[in-house]
Amino acid sequence: MAEIATLLERNLQQIFGEGDDALRLKVAEEILLEDAVFVEPHGVYHGRDEIVRIAGVIRAMHPTFRYTTIADAEVLHDQAGRVRWVAGEPGQPPAYAGTDFIVARDGKIAAIYLFFDGAPDPTSPPIPA
Repeated sequence: MAEIATLLERNLQQIFGEGDDALRLKVAEEILLEDAVFVEPHGVYHGRDEIVRIAGVIRAMHPTFRYTTIADAEVLHDQAGRVRWVAGEPGQPPAYAGTDFIVARDGKIAAIYLFFDGAPDPTSPPIPA
């Protein structure tokens, strides 16, 4: 059974940060329940396959962006957690910021809620290369 902090990190890097469709699907099968839901400002996506699909669409919009966490994951009773992050081109200031909130069941992600946090702090360090 995966820890919440690990689920948050893998979701950010290996689902939404992954450019290879086959690797994204493999990780999704490991960490997302089949009936998981992803809720973000532009839509609601039901089921693991639909989450994998929309993650690919999002990744294709910014194929070279990297996600960098800016705070440790916060966990509630091994059932839910959140992590704050920034995204952008390596070596450049962050282009945008967000917070992922997940709910887990049986060691996998049951729901992902994405909140955009507005413009990153202009003094934020560059995205690591």
